Amino acid sequence: MSEKKTVYSLSICGRAILNMHSLNNEGGEGNQIATRMVNVVYRDKVSEEVKLATVNAVSGDMFKHIQAEHLYLLAKNRNLTLCKGCERFSASRILDDADFMKNLPSQDTGAIDSLLKQCVIDDLEGTLIAKGARSIPRKSIAEFGWVIGIPYLTTTESYFHVRYAAEHGEKTEETEQQAIFHRPASSGVYAIVANFEISRIGFNDISQRYPISDEQRESRYRAFLESILYTFIEPNGAMRGTQNPHVVEFQGVVTYTNQVLPAPSLSPLNENYHKEIERVASALNKIKSEAVSVCFFDSIGQFAETMQELINNTMPFAFTA
Repeated sequence: MSEKKTVYSLSICGRAILNMHSLNNEGGEGNQIATRMVNVVYRDKVSEEVKLATVNAVSGDMFKHIQAEHLYLLAKNRNLTLCKGCERFSASRILDDADFMKNLPSQDTGAIDSLLKQCVIDDLEGTLIAKGARSIPRKSIAEFGWVIGIPYLTTTESYFHVRYAAEHGEKTEETEQQAIFHRPASSGVYAIVANFEISRIGFNDISQRYPISDEQRESRYRAFLESILYTFIEPNGAMRGTQNPHVVEFQGVVTYTNQVLPAPSLSPLNENYHKEIERVASALNKIKSEAVSVCFFDSIGQFAETMQELINNTMPFAFTA
């Protein structure tokens, strides 16, 4: 049996068609829900001019929360180590673990070692250990960019709704207060960029070593990749009860490296992102032979197959002592 490849860094860039969704909103004013809008700069594909546009977007925070929730469910199912805060999927994470905070090591190196041994979510998703004047960060290995609508391929509309009245007849204070309201829904092609520092799974950035075993790192790696896959299969978020998004297509590029160099990525806001990523990978492979792998996918099914291949046939890169 051939030895598994190692993965140092992993990137996913792609365009997804999402219809009639309202995954990320900015709140409400009166009876109007305001959708999330951002300003972006892009190059017009016809005129080649650089232009400014306001488009619908879903924050990277939303997608990272989706991925973290999938990781939490996988960790519970596989009995991966979780701190007491993450056992309840608390937003405070290890800060909600009274025993850990009470017995926090005096040195930052020891505190991070203890955190890495104790919790897969704090390891992979990052956290901040804050106690008194002490502040010890654990940087996430997952980085999600904004999911941004392509300016000329995205639209947002507002739709009229009214609360259902169960009974009709004599007016009461209750029925008179059944106000109308408006909900937004967006449809379009969305640019997605995400990067993952695989080599840092279980890695103490202060001591520059791994306090957990290789077996633990591989278990966390497989669960982490699965959680990434499930994030794109089911893009969770707001208003899914009545506005579950229609995921029509997902096309893009997965890149990964087996040596110490970043997996190349480029925003799909660029029309030529496929070709440019391939050119960058080719140049990097001339510096370090066969260091970069590029996997194109034309559908959500092909993306799932690419991730399945990584889950089954690769392992996390490890820095040597």
